[in-house]
Parts: sequence; C-alpha cells; structure tokens
Amino acid sequence: MSLQVEKLEKNMAKLTVEVSAEQFEEALKTSYIKNKNRFSVPGFRKGKVPQSLVEKMYGEEVLYEDAINEALNRTYSDAAEESGLEIVSRPEIDVTQVKKGQPMIYTATVAVKPEVTLGEYKGIEVERAKPEVTDADIEAEIKKAQDQNSRLIAVEDRPVADGDQTVIDFAGSVDGTAFEGGTAEDYPLTIGSHSFIEGFEEQIIGMSLNEEKDIEVTFPENYHAADLAGKPAVFKVKVKEIKVKELPEVDDEFASEVSDFETLDEYKADLREKLEKTKQAQATAENENNVVAKVVENASMDIPEAMIDLQVDNMIDDYAANMRRQGLSLEQYFQFTGMTMEQLRDEVRPEAQQRIRTRLVLEAVVAAEKIEASDESVEEELKKMAERYKMEPDQVKESMGDRGIERMKEDLAIQEAVDFLVAEAKLV
Repeated sequence: MSLQVEKLEKNMAKLTVEVSAEQFEEALKTSYIKNKNRFSVPGFRKGKVPQSLVEKMYGEEVLYEDAINEALNRTYSDAAEESGLEIVSRPEIDVTQVKKGQPMIYTATVAVKPEVTLGEYKGIEVERAKPEVTDADIEAEIKKAQDQNSRLIAVEDRPVADGDQTVIDFAGSVDGTAFEGGTAEDYPLTIGSHSFIEGFEEQIIGMSLNEEKDIEVTFPENYHAADLAGKPAVFKVKVKEIKVKELPEVDDEFASEVSDFETLDEYKADLREKLEKTKQAQATAENENNVVAKVVENASMDIPEAMIDLQVDNMIDDYAANMRRQGLSLEQYFQFTGMTMEQLRDEVRPEAQQRIRTRLVLEAVVAAEKIEASDESVEEELKKMAERYKMEPDQVKESMGDRGIERMKEDLAIQEAVDFLVAEAKLV
C-alpha cells in the first residue's frame, strides 16, 4: 500500500491510497469465497466452481464490489494512521482504478481537526448564579407531595371542569367518514392537559356525566397525517366518568405521613436544606456553563461540515437508543410527531456544532495550560466506575484497555480545564 496526502481548504484533506495488485488479488479471493455459493456452472456443484471459471463465465467484475470493500477494510485504517492527520469524520470514498492484475486506487476525502485560536480565556467576567431558595420553592415541593398522595373522587353532581380527570368515548369523522385512529372507548383524558387537538378539551368543559355531544375542531396545518392536515372534523363524544383530585390537608399529620418528621415546620426545614444543596449544585453547573460559553465565544475556528455531520449522526444514534429503551422506535417517533429525519438533523445541528466548539476550545485550554490528569484522579475515577458496575478497579481497567484509559485521561483533563477556567473567572 502506498499513500499520498493532499491538504484541501476548510480543514479537509484527500488521501490517495494505492492498494498493490497482490493485495487486490487477495481481496478478490476473499470475495470469491464469500460469494461462491451464488454461482451455477453446468458440471460443477454449487460452491465448487473455480474462481477462474467464475470470472470467465460471469465476468471478473462480478467479484469487484465485495473485493473493493475488503480492500478498503484492510487498508483505510492503516492509511489514516500513516497520514498523521487527526481525522474527525467518516471518509468519503471514491474508487478511481480497479482492474484485476493491477493496483486498486481510491481516494478518501476526510475532515481534519481544526486549529483553535483562543481568545481571552483567563479572568472571564460573568454574572454569578445565585442559589436562592424561596418560600415559593418550598410550597412547590409540598404541592408535589400533595399530588403524589392525592386520591381521585368520582363526581356526579356537577359538569366537567378544567383539571378534571375524565373517561370518554369518542368517534371522529371528516366529511362524514371515519378516519384511522379517530375512535376510542374508555379513553382517559385530563382536561387541560392539551393532549388533544386544540379546542377539543375546552368543549368538554361543561358536559355532564353520560352526556353526548358533537365537538367540532380543525386539524392543524402541520398535522402529521397529511390527509387530515387543515381539515375540519367532528367528534361524537360521551362523558363516562368525571373524577376530581382530592389533595390532603397540609398539616403536622401530612408531614408525618410523607416524611420522617412529626411536624410541618420540621418537614419544611428539611425541604429547605435539601433544596439549598440542589440549588447550589445547579448554580455551580450554571457558573461553569456560563464561563465556558464565554471562553468558547471568544475563540475562533473553522469547523468542517463533515465533522458536524458525524456529530449529528452520533447524537441521533443516542436519541434512537434512548427511545428504544422506552419501547419506541425512531420510525414510530417520526410517525407520531410528523417529523422527518431531515428535520431532526436540522434541529440537532446547532447543538452538535456547539458541542464540537466547546470540546475543541477546552482541548486547546488543556494544551495551552499543559493540564494533565493525575494518576490519583484516574484511580479515583476507576473506583467510581467499579462501584457503579460492581466490579474491581483492576477489572474495569483491563476491560477499558489502553485506549479507553487514554480517553478517560483526556476527559478528566477537560474537566480540570473547566475547573481552571472557573477558578480564574470573575464571578460578579
């Protein structure tokens, strides 16, 4: 294998890789072994046709696709390492020469890690986040506890009111024709949840138990089902249950039931202490984010689009994995929301770009200040991971390998850079 490297504009580069004729011949043999059961030649059992006869009967090009992929898999990683470039994107491959008995030549166009010019990064002045706990915060926590310990009471002597939890039957139609997904029985609906088309829940307010009514609404112009978007619809609705949430009285008895304290005053004091710790942690994170954001804003760099594309891919992969854990596929998400993959990519792209900018700037600070993760911090992190995964630290270290440990050191150095910037900043 031979390699030529050409630097392009905007932090792009082109690798021209020549795979020797011998290497390509090996790739053709691998392709033949992979595909030999596909070929039928009279006088030979399937899978027993010699490679030379396959190439003569079907044309040598029949093995090229898998041979090319094999050659790429065998050579690209070595070529990327030999180039000495910090490649930050997937390669865009273009095969420029492929013929049996000759070298295979391809180009790989890649993005390379851009240089960062740091602006002012020491003594950054930002407004200090204030971890203030108000009486309203305490009341909000008590309200959560009330909601969690509430009970539902059936209502029969009044009509539906805002905030009621109802059970309804409904059947929707457009131009007199029922549509898919527009009919349900015993459907639980909290009035005011805005989980239905705009105007639907408001028209249930005032309906009595077992009352039936036609509710007229119009589907939004951007509704995910194109055949319904912007169209008026009629829903025949019947109210089958009306329930209201009954909250417990906030007193000493309530405090003793929802906490380890006997009095309401003690319970409130404990809530305040916990909230102060939470708010302090939030303020610390906010101070860090504000300082780093200012440092990033002061820096300059030219990020290649291919690098952003890869970050977008990774973010969408994480997003899809999170949804799968909730029992939802990305395709179902698109179906429910009416969003497309292109729209999702556009939506996450600004955040992807900001993540890249932030990481690059912090790496530049690490380099400028010669920050290194200490052995002690690495050992401490290994202990935390061991506790999390119920393993011994040595087992964690072994499973991570040398490259994994290096990545950990890089991440720890990044956090030390954040700590350094905050310590140097002026929080006013």
